[in-house]
Amino acid sequence: MRRLSARRGLLYAGLAVCAMLFFINFLSFQQRDQPPWAVSLTGASAVAPRSRSLSGSRNGTGPPVPRPVASAGSAAAAPRAAPLREPGSNVVSADDGTLLVPEDRHWFFSGGRRKPGPGSLPRELALWPEEDGGDRIVNQLLYRPPPADSSSWPPRKLKKILLYDGFGARLKTGQEEFVRNGCPVNTCELTTSRSQIDTADAVLFKDRFHGPHGQRRPGQAWIMYLLECPMHTVSFKHVQPLFNWTATYRHDSDIVAPYEKWVYYDDSVHFRKQEINYAAKKTKKVAWFVSNCGAINKRLQYAKELAKYIEVDIYGSCGTKKCPRSMGKKCFEKLSNEYKFYLAFENSNCRDYITEKFFVNGLQHNVLPIVMGAHPDDYKRAAPEHSYIHVDDFKSPQELADFLHALDRDDHLYNSYFQWKGTGEFINTYFFCRLCAMLHDEGHQKTIPDLNEWWRGAGTCVTGKWPRYTPERT
Repeated sequence: MRRLSARRGLLYAGLAVCAMLFFINFLSFQQRDQPPWAVSLTGASAVAPRSRSLSGSRNGTGPPVPRPVASAGSAAAAPRAAPLREPGSNVVSADDGTLLVPEDRHWFFSGGRRKPGPGSLPRELALWPEEDGGDRIVNQLLYRPPPADSSSWPPRKLKKILLYDGFGARLKTGQEEFVRNGCPVNTCELTTSRSQIDTADAVLFKDRFHGPHGQRRPGQAWIMYLLECPMHTVSFKHVQPLFNWTATYRHDSDIVAPYEKWVYYDDSVHFRKQEINYAAKKTKKVAWFVSNCGAINKRLQYAKELAKYIEVDIYGSCGTKKCPRSMGKKCFEKLSNEYKFYLAFENSNCRDYITEKFFVNGLQHNVLPIVMGAHPDDYKRAAPEHSYIHVDDFKSPQELADFLHALDRDDHLYNSYFQWKGTGEFINTYFFCRLCAMLHDEGHQKTIPDLNEWWRGAGTCVTGKWPRYTPERT
């Protein structure tokens, strides 16, 4: 009996040791390779199932929602207007291959190979402002008209586009622009010869209109192209209702021509776990590169008020810091490496007016942009989700500073604003490819009754905060 009891004791001891080793190994595995910003506020790993569809339901776990603590030296619980952007998309792991297969991407992505096939009637893609159905820039890039008949594509006749004014000599005439760019619809040609206006299918004007003042040929499309905001463009008050289409940065233009265009590889995946800490080794708070000190939206006054509550370094003629344009690359390296925040302030507060100040200076560097300019809804539509902070989400510069201090103290929350990286890219919108495709959507005719009212009517621009906007709150 004693020998049997001893064997049983050794067996129990061995089982206990094995169980302990398994438990220790399990805890080590759970904590391995998990940086603080890759874990949700509840402690769950921010990784969700893979998805390969280009459009689908948005669900799963997103980045942590900012819940800032009280500012230093303040007894307040938290800034009352802290931006709350409830994430609703999947977060994929950094090594997830779903988003990185070029052959699965459309032709306008880097390395993309998927070209659209011939269309059918009735047309399925929404191309025009009055139509509902997804991203019209993407739709226009994917549109091909039905074949001219059941056996031939492409149709033989080229659509002629007359560049009437303002385009200079940068573009090649003929069909080269469309063939060189691999346009899905390339049956168009460019000309700068005004003598061909009677045979042109479209006449494109840029920034201004100095004639012709005669009648437009029936079936011909006159298009006004504008890149600057209404505050800095000429008036069209005395222009007759001759124009059919608009081509501007505004999302309600017929052909939207934004400064930059962000597109997700997979619209159901807006966040991706990052492998680096974007807050690491950054010792400075806010930077701004600016040369125009008299902007009508009083952005400089706002920045100086903000500087009373948080460190703001202003580079250029409006501040005390210097970093000349000739050293642009080094200036932006300094921005990415030393600063946590960047003031991406436009010179005017106009609908959809979002320029390279945000898209390039901010988003394309490892810094968190603070934006002023377009309406908050416009930024939501144009920017990667949870990638910026809008000043209108706060009652005052001081309240904004409180929130920035909270992010500065919490790498987890700060890094949540960078989880969009790697989920898509800024694409070339191929303006002339889309214009050519649109000209092949036969039968779409309209006339803009008052171009000036459409461009600069009431509510298009404001000089201060956007009215009737309710800030997002925690």
